[in-house]
Amino acid sequence: MDDLGEFLRTRRARLTPEHVGIPSYGARRVPGLRREELAQLAGVSVTYYTRLEQGTSRNASESVIEALARALELDDDERAHLHRLARPGPAPRRPRRRRERAAPGTVRLVEALGVPAVVLGRCTDVLAWNAAGHALLAGHVAHGARPNLTRMLFLDAHTRELYADWATEAKRAVASLRLLAGRYPDDPPLAELVGELSVKSAEFAALWSRHPVANCVSGVKRLRHPQLGELDVEFQALALPDDSGQRILTYTGEGLKLLGAVG
Repeated sequence: MDDLGEFLRTRRARLTPEHVGIPSYGARRVPGLRREELAQLAGVSVTYYTRLEQGTSRNASESVIEALARALELDDDERAHLHRLARPGPAPRRPRRRRERAAPGTVRLVEALGVPAVVLGRCTDVLAWNAAGHALLAGHVAHGARPNLTRMLFLDAHTRELYADWATEAKRAVASLRLLAGRYPDDPPLAELVGELSVKSAEFAALWSRHPVANCVSGVKRLRHPQLGELDVEFQALALPDDSGQRILTYTGEGLKLLGAVG
């Protein structure tokens, strides 16, 4: 399915005529605004909007994208995502496939931090973590393992039990992965991860179909840790200043000092 069309349809479905202040006529087979209604709100022709939804028109003008973003009441992350989908840049040259690795200096930095920290690859693979980060997130796997955090969230029972509010964590993970898919539409490992989870997890497939988008760079996670008990931890995602898509996740909060003994 065309990502632009899917995104427009999901956002159109969440609006109602009453919400946007237009009359509603006749029964509706599906929820949300009709194409004609959204086109009218955005000030574009129905034919042109239909082509955008059907994926037969690309490189819409900036003014049209902005008009659609306003009509659909998109937030900043969704607006940026719409721009990427509607006006894709030239496809980057696909690099030779090789195992993703963290730079030695990044690994040393994470190991030197006094808080739990993890280096994540573009597709949320663990590339490195310090002892506290390992003990906090996945003490049930070997320290030398390099699991995928999104895969574990949906397919690993221990990881599911770790999050006191698993549903919120799952929505956040899918929204972040959707944003990555918009930035790297031709990334084979990312496509493989999405395909695998869509087949193996009905919950992931349902969330993915709603096309959530959010840049999750900070927040609070409520954990139910097997050794530390229930606790809230703050996280920060720090993007590395290169084109790798890698980032460092750090965790802070009361009770985490005990992780040294746990690890």
